Amino acid sequence: MADLGLLIIRLVIGLTFIGHGAQKLFGWFGGPGASNFGEWLESIGIRPGGKIWAICAGLFELVGGLLFAAGVFTPIGAGLIVIIMIDAIFSVHIKNGYWVEKNGFEYCFVLIAVTIGVAMIGPGKYVLFYQP
Repeated sequence: MADLGLLIIRLVIGLTFIGHGAQKLFGWFGGPGASNFGEWLESIGIRPGGKIWAICAGLFELVGGLLFAAGVFTPIGAGLIVIIMIDAIFSVHIKNGYWVEKNGFEYCFVLIAVTIGVAMIGPGKYVLFYQP
């Protein structure tokens, strides 16, 4: 059951980050795309090169989500997710406090804890490429 639980956690978090990365990079799922997201980043003071940072953020989310969901190089996928969540905390959410209903960093913090926890435990046996 533990392996099934890890699979569920990895798929929910990994697929969510794949979606967020696709929103930022390609404008899929109602997302802004790299140009618009880059403009928003510049509007909150992340300059110069907002579009470059938008592409980096999208790639971290997309690749991190793919690795995490697949259970392949799970610590690397988790690390990419943790990096982007730390960036989100300090760029956007920390000024609003902890609680998510005030746009605080609660949700980002929980995602960091879960991804680090899974990386420390291991992905379980239900992975794209099983490694004994």
